[in-house]
Amino acid sequence: MNRIEQIQSMVADLEVDMNKFYEKGNKAAGTRARKQLQELKKVAQEIRLEIQDMKNSGEV
Repeated sequence: MNRIEQIQSMVADLEVDMNKFYEKGNKAAGTRARKQLQELKKVAQEIRLEIQDMKNSGEV
């Protein structure tokens, strides 16, 4: 799975729980959404570092 697909999958999963939390008031879904957002943040930071390394090493 490439990075774009990884992020798209994470956002799709997040969307389900965000809808449950905001539309139905499901508190457990809010907890899951917060966890997923934290994981998304972590992956985004990893991607930022990969991009910077590739840019600096001239791979692109």
